[in-house]
Amino acid sequence: MKAMMMRQNQGTWRQAALLAVLALAWVAAYQSLPVIVELLVGRVLGLDTSLPLGSAVAFFLYDVPKILLLLTAVVFLVGIVRSFFTPENTRRILSGRAEGAGNVMASGLGIVTPFCSCSAVPLFIGFVESGVPLGVTFSFLIAAPMVNEVALVLLFGMFGWRVAALYVATGLSIAILAGWVLGRLRLERYVADWVYEIKMRDEGIADAGLTWTDRIDYARQAVRDIVGRVWPYVVGGIAVGALIHGYVPEDFMAGIMGKQAWWSVPAAALLGIPMYSNAAGIIPVVQALLEKGAALGTVLAFMMSVIALSLPEVIILRRVLKWQLIGVFLGVVGVGIMITGYLFNLVL
Repeated sequence: MKAMMMRQNQGTWRQAALLAVLALAWVAAYQSLPVIVELLVGRVLGLDTSLPLGSAVAFFLYDVPKILLLLTAVVFLVGIVRSFFTPENTRRILSGRAEGAGNVMASGLGIVTPFCSCSAVPLFIGFVESGVPLGVTFSFLIAAPMVNEVALVLLFGMFGWRVAALYVATGLSIAILAGWVLGRLRLERYVADWVYEIKMRDEGIADAGLTWTDRIDYARQAVRDIVGRVWPYVVGGIAVGALIHGYVPEDFMAGIMGKQAWWSVPAAALLGIPMYSNAAGIIPVVQALLEKGAALGTVLAFMMSVIALSLPEVIILRRVLKWQLIGVFLGVVGVGIMITGYLFNLVL
């Protein structure tokens, strides 16, 4: 027994040492990116960054490794946190919570709990069956896709911590208030009847007995799964952003998505609904639009609409919600997104 514990401790220390080396390598790679890109664009490719082609290529070559490095680090750290918050544990925490405090708690848990469109149905069923109020459930379902680590790391990497913090604050505010409003409307009759008839199996707590070695392995797997799934969106989004950065005239975007165009915020929110993308693909486009004169609130409304009100998620939720409730859900969240857009345009 003692020998087994010693081997486990040695394995943990080896993992810690390897992580420390990888962290130092990460910092060195991140800090050297500007110099490497300058050498590649200017000396190797012989491009002038003051011209459209050189500017677009420099944008692409710098942002792709930068975002992938940031994404890898943040997904790993969030993976450690997520090892403590399984969907089953989240369901237990929210079960029996009253509205108000429950909306706040659900929105916060939505950030750290694994969620995607394909898991919307089982999570929704589990929450309703466990007695979680409908409004609290919606606060979770809104916050989970909208305020996620991918969006946060990309915003932080491109615009700094102030914009990232504002994004988190507004995203959580929309989730809390929209969930509370939906709860006040008493729309339970518009949930599909079969949802209330299901008695879900009470599964064991998935993280019981996990060691730190297990949690690190979980985080490494999260990096492989998430980064492996979203990197094409990152590259594609940055490629679109590079074209906008290099070739789209600044006054063109300012005229369409600037503060002066009052209709730009609702138009941007409506435009985002039918688009199929995620934060990894849309935020590099957001960066390029902002650099060309688009207003932050307008672009943020577009981004939030793409992430939180995507058509694929609506189609999946139709399996458990009637169209009346889906319409109210889209309307309440859409109004919150537009208010956020106008607010950002007013104060920034």
